[in-house]
Amino acid sequence: MPLPPLVHEIEAQRTVASAELPSASSDSIISDMHKGDNTVEDGGVQVDADQELLQRQYELAQLDRSSRANWEMIKKLTVCGVAFLNDAYDMFAINIVAMILGFVYYNDATGSAQNTVPKKWDTLIKIAVQIGCLLGQLIMGRLGDKVGRTTVYSAGLMIAIITTIASAFSSSMVKGFNVFVVLFIWRVLLGFGIGSDYPLTATIVSEYASVHNRGKLMAAVFSFQGFGNILAPIVSIIVLACFAQSVDRDVQNLDYVWRIIIGVGCIPGVSTLYWRLTMTDSERFRHVNDNELGASDESTTVDSESEKLLAQQTSTGSTSPAPSPEEPAADAAEVALVIPDEVQPRRVKTFTQYFSEWRHLKVLLGTSIAWFSLDVAFYGINLNSSIVIGAIGFAGDIKADRPSRYIIRNCLGNIIINILGSVPGYWISVFTIERLGRVRIQLLGFAALTVLYLILGFAYHQILDMSSGAFIFIFSLAQLFQNFGPNVTTFVIPGEVFPTRFRSTAHGISAAMGKLGAVVAQGGFLQLKDIGGKDEWINHLLQIFALFMLLGFFVTFWIPESKGKTLEEICDEREEYY
Repeated sequence: MPLPPLVHEIEAQRTVASAELPSASSDSIISDMHKGDNTVEDGGVQVDADQELLQRQYELAQLDRSSRANWEMIKKLTVCGVAFLNDAYDMFAINIVAMILGFVYYNDATGSAQNTVPKKWDTLIKIAVQIGCLLGQLIMGRLGDKVGRTTVYSAGLMIAIITTIASAFSSSMVKGFNVFVVLFIWRVLLGFGIGSDYPLTATIVSEYASVHNRGKLMAAVFSFQGFGNILAPIVSIIVLACFAQSVDRDVQNLDYVWRIIIGVGCIPGVSTLYWRLTMTDSERFRHVNDNELGASDESTTVDSESEKLLAQQTSTGSTSPAPSPEEPAADAAEVALVIPDEVQPRRVKTFTQYFSEWRHLKVLLGTSIAWFSLDVAFYGINLNSSIVIGAIGFAGDIKADRPSRYIIRNCLGNIIINILGSVPGYWISVFTIERLGRVRIQLLGFAALTVLYLILGFAYHQILDMSSGAFIFIFSLAQLFQNFGPNVTTFVIPGEVFPTRFRSTAHGISAAMGKLGAVVAQGGFLQLKDIGGKDEWINHLLQIFALFMLLGFFVTFWIPESKGKTLEEICDEREEYY
């Protein structure tokens, strides 16, 4: 029996493994598939091209080309957009609720403690959703790759609806936990449900959209957060207006108000629950799952064939056929490793194998560290909102003002702050992300925020003393560049730069790092801002935030630009196999 062409086999495998990913445009793929001779030449050795990979790329390129506005697309975008509006409402309504709880439970306190929730309870209820989000992003993100995007997406919404209703009915136990601890527990569970929206919304939209509008659609869906930020104070004003007279007569009637404000948070989710339950996974995800099942079957066949070959060689007392006189003898170790062409496997790399390589790990580190750096400042800068509300004349006097007037004016101040910088920043990103690119916007945002936080940090008291208008302008500019910058791109990029089989998991890890930054900001820095007096240490916090922005700027260089590329092109599909 002639010796298998070992040298040719080894060279063929090296050539295929090192070849560049073909262009994902369907025209070039069609051209490659219909060539009369599907071979690659390397040093005179002719090697069969990976026909299966070309076929898959052709199918996915056709899918990108056929993506256009239709009812299914509108339904998915509506569901995803409402999800982020709902999430933002649930997360940021707690700031208003905490203010109301101060009137309800501490109206009889004396001095500066009157009508104010103690710092430990205030921190506990505000940090709860961030902790839950962190866990939900990790666990539900992983399940999104294993179980299916839409199945886990629907489960997350049902968890959020149930826990939102439960939060609205929180109360103190006769013996045991007080209302703040009970509210904390329910809001951690609420955060777990909300956490699933980040990785799954990103993967659903990115896998469904076409190459030329993928970034715009992902940014638009995420930008509904801005509307959620505004919706929370608007609902609060409406509810308070309905109860104004009764609240001013008896402040304990505010107990109804905060429960209604929280309970309203389940309405957007309930309105889109049916659509979530009837959503289907993307063709891209189903295709990968089918390929993995096929690869698993093929691998089993290979193992079986290899065992048969080994048994046959053992029974003849030889591990390799005798070389013919015309062919040179080959190294015995090489001969023992050879498997016939028809049973050569294409093994899929595991998550650990894929990210153990630095060129892939650095992308995950880049998206994770950038999101962490942003959220330290994004949630930390909100510590200044009370000062800005005071600067624009909407703070009021917590002791002298009527409760309804005080709370409504603070809600109006929050609306103004969001309209000045936050909401415009979101939509500037939406309309520029396909022209400027994700990485460029992120670099621009981090650079601008570094400079603005340095200015606010080193001239904080001087600017406030000189002109409240100047402080409002710089603060609003910082909010603008948060959203026309890394707040949008840290969500978009992880939904594009990882392989389909790991996309939800990797996005969940990146988002969880962001929520860890939020926990650090709210649980750590919140305790530092009053060192030396009320709000006296905020200038130093802003200087620290500037350092985090600088860190985010530099790690962005580890992230590839995804503008104008298919998802398979961005992460090079060949890298998923060995």
